[in-house]
Amino acid sequence: MSSLFAFIVTISFSQHLEGVVYQLEEHKSDEHGDAEHDHKEPLPGANIYWAGTQSGTSSNADGGFHLDFPDEANPMLVVSYIGFRNDSIYIKKDQHEIEIILSVNTLLKEVVITNKAPGSFISRLDPIYTQNITGAELHRAACCNLSESFETNASVDVSYSDAVTGAKQIQLLGLRGTYSQIMTENIPNLRGLATSFGLGYIPGPWMESIQVSKGTAAVINGFESIAGQLNVEYLKPDLADKLYLNAFVNIHGKLEGNAVSAFKLNDKWSTAVFAHAENLSNKVDDNGDSFLDLPLIRQINVFNRWKYDNKKDVISQFGFKVLDENRTGGQRDFSEGMVRDTNNPYGINIKTRRYEAFWKGGYIFQNRPSTSIGMLQSFTHHKQNSYYGLNDYNAEENSFYLNLIFQSYIVNTFHNFSTGFSFEMNNFIENLNDSAFNRFERIPGVFFQYTYNLEDKLTLIAGIRADYHNIYGAFLTPRFHIKYNLTEHTILRASAGMGYRTANVIAENNTMLASSRRLHMTEEPRQEKAINLGINITQYVDILGKELRISGEVYHTNFMNQVILDFDKDPQAIYVYNLDGRSFSNSYQIEANYELINRLDMTLAFRYNDVKMTTDDKLQYKPLLHRYKGLITLSYATRLNKWQFDFTTQFNGSSRIPGTETNPAEYQRSNSSPAYTIINAQATKYFKKWNIYLGGENLSNYTQKDPIIASDRPFGEYFDSSMIWGPVSGVSVYAGVRYTLE
Repeated sequence: MSSLFAFIVTISFSQHLEGVVYQLEEHKSDEHGDAEHDHKEPLPGANIYWAGTQSGTSSNADGGFHLDFPDEANPMLVVSYIGFRNDSIYIKKDQHEIEIILSVNTLLKEVVITNKAPGSFISRLDPIYTQNITGAELHRAACCNLSESFETNASVDVSYSDAVTGAKQIQLLGLRGTYSQIMTENIPNLRGLATSFGLGYIPGPWMESIQVSKGTAAVINGFESIAGQLNVEYLKPDLADKLYLNAFVNIHGKLEGNAVSAFKLNDKWSTAVFAHAENLSNKVDDNGDSFLDLPLIRQINVFNRWKYDNKKDVISQFGFKVLDENRTGGQRDFSEGMVRDTNNPYGINIKTRRYEAFWKGGYIFQNRPSTSIGMLQSFTHHKQNSYYGLNDYNAEENSFYLNLIFQSYIVNTFHNFSTGFSFEMNNFIENLNDSAFNRFERIPGVFFQYTYNLEDKLTLIAGIRADYHNIYGAFLTPRFHIKYNLTEHTILRASAGMGYRTANVIAENNTMLASSRRLHMTEEPRQEKAINLGINITQYVDILGKELRISGEVYHTNFMNQVILDFDKDPQAIYVYNLDGRSFSNSYQIEANYELINRLDMTLAFRYNDVKMTTDDKLQYKPLLHRYKGLITLSYATRLNKWQFDFTTQFNGSSRIPGTETNPAEYQRSNSSPAYTIINAQATKYFKKWNIYLGGENLSNYTQKDPIIASDRPFGEYFDSSMIWGPVSGVSVYAGVRYTLE
């Protein structure tokens, strides 16, 4: 479900139905021959909709769903999932909760013996093509934090930004993560100062699910998404287990611990406490270049959230989060507290303190179906004190976000609309050595979005928003989405829209400070602006009682203005200027998902990126971006789900490397990188309340040779750690344990 509809469902519960969809696991005996009882397993990805309408949703990672009542009395609810018999139930208007157990289709039972809940799924009802990554999918890899949540995903790439700081960045549609809107529970997050290291601020065990959508998102969520949108859902206080513990260790000496505890205080109030601690104090330099392959990290992260739900017309959620992190890297002999001069080893240190607070709530109009008002608010304070060699960078950010949404319908619920007001405030105070880069933004905006549903065939969303930026003035953001069911098993989706963003040159690229390149701001950055067009077709095919899903897509992004960081003009400098020429991205992807044999799921995917931008007065391929990516994932669970085995192979194509021809011969690099393969695997043993897992990443031990230019002279003019196109560290073996008290 897209973030738009996730939020609407959250606040829309007048004459509202919530429930859980289960499958019944039939166990005759366990592996020791002892008798076991049948038990219910949540079924994520089930389609739930009102008969004769397009009003529906999909069950989440815990099998749960929320749905508004249609206009008619005692409507019929239809629940479907391939391999199971459809269930149709008449619902009374005074009924607000339901539990549904789907039965295996007896006609398919000879080939569908045991059904395995999917790790990721695409809702057939959602007009925006959105991949839902559930907790089951996140458990297929180490998934220590958000940056490690996409190893089995074909659409999202995650790579290191440099070879010293450990900063990671995502890429979607061939564009870096700054062009994707990252949200936590439908609130924009991880922007500004959090861009470089923010993917490590969300621990994997805290996440219930992730929604990934491509192209411009709904106007309700703002004007920023250009390449796509990632929305993270945390575990919910009223649905999470009473206690969840996770411990992790790898061969490099990294230790992590996570704890989540949820309490239902009464029928209306619930709360959850999240805690995370990680430590890496072991110095690793496997390639022998005198620089640490992985920075030393100490992080403490605590989160407390509350939920109020009167099951009638009011819902409210709020929470507070505190993060403290100390990150140290550089040469092996460097230690924090050393005098920083050219007579001592090169080092970096980044101290971060971050506070987040949010509140969101909704009120439902009891006398009018599908009508509600909701509000989201968040506040973030982020402070960073850091140095990179001899460069000092200290920054502070204070941000406030508000979004007020009213939704209802015109004439009938086939014609829905959402409208509202948003306000955004960002105050950046940045100091790089003796230069100040300060900016204060105020951005009020209004929006209107119309949704049309034609029974079982067509869903159309047309939206527009108007915003006023105190620096860049007024601008309009039109967006359009359409879903059309060509047949019962063929779905066509298309989208078009504008996107805008303000570039935070230093904050979003402070890893470039870990080099001797001189920064030249040749002109004042303007607001970035782009148009994105996309089309997706999804075909569902029943083969031997199992569903083959094939998806093909094409997305085109064209920039009308872009802030360019030019690494091509001079290998000892970075030039920053506004786009003078063309910049575009074409992304083509095909993906197939199928259960090869009982309990063995397979994903095959291939993506090709054609991304070019004008740098050094030439239109050329974007540097350090893989031209193609292939992916094969296999996941097998034994009978009774006692064991699970996961295997992932990524094939990464070559990429262009900015020219270094003017460097001395020993500091020159090839103009292109080689293609390479990454292999990951994991085995998990499940017990009643806990499980243990053992896995390995980069099992082929492939690393980029000499990732740091002039590592022997880090204070010299040729030192550069930013030319990263492949893994910096080699094979990593890890082990962990999870404990759950339901």
